[in-house]
Amino acid sequence: MSDVETGGREYDPAASHAFPDERVNEILAFLETDEEVQTYLDAQNVNPVKRKGYNDHGSKHIDIVRNRALCLYDLLKRGGVEFNGAADQGLDEADEAVIIALAATLHDIGHVVHRDDHPYYSIPLAADILDRILPEFYDLGDTVRMKGEVLHAILCHHTEEDPLTTEAGVVRVADALDMERGRSRIPYQRGGRGINTLSSQAIKTVSLMPGDGRPVLVEIEMSDAAGVYQVDELLKAKLVDSGLEEAIRIVAINTHNDDERLVERIEL
Repeated sequence: MSDVETGGREYDPAASHAFPDERVNEILAFLETDEEVQTYLDAQNVNPVKRKGYNDHGSKHIDIVRNRALCLYDLLKRGGVEFNGAADQGLDEADEAVIIALAATLHDIGHVVHRDDHPYYSIPLAADILDRILPEFYDLGDTVRMKGEVLHAILCHHTEEDPLTTEAGVVRVADALDMERGRSRIPYQRGGRGINTLSSQAIKTVSLMPGDGRPVLVEIEMSDAAGVYQVDELLKAKLVDSGLEEAIRIVAINTHNDDERLVERIEL
């Protein structure tokens, strides 16, 4: 697995430990050249960006979420966190990363139908894609099991349904880690000044690294106290009930040079 870009720093999972990853690399290579998948990543941006004025939910968002999901996975594995999705189904350890990669790639394709309730629209669309892709790598029984695990992670990324697997929890948290400055650039330039837009303008970098006392440290650098909204209201909401609350430490630091700054450091 190649180095995973994590914003302010890079964490090299290959240097930390060894576990099977050839399978996920094959899947990732397949996805990168699959015309249907790549077309969905382009088409799913129309409703949220052009019609609703939200930030990017296309290929750039998917790249960030998938990279950070796989980085989270590596850090959690290194920290001894057990993953139950593939294991409960009798699948291989190598399939844990495949579940995460596929779910992160397909989690937002429901946007082609509508932004509202998009995870529910993502399910049938992703199911059709998985029915075509998974048999290239798995027999019938494992195809069914992998399909169920990927769809579970997709459903739980942005809904009231709580993740029942560690793999799904990783995708849920990774989705919220796409929060840096520029990710709300489109609505901001169009005049959007809602708290979500303003707060993500204040997020400078998001860095993932091994933690001290917990497997993962997420360090968020802010240029303004408005970034607290992204951290406390959005990221915290995804972390709660993800199953990873005790494994991830989140620290946000306000680096704005202002003697009157309201927030210097917060920790979840």
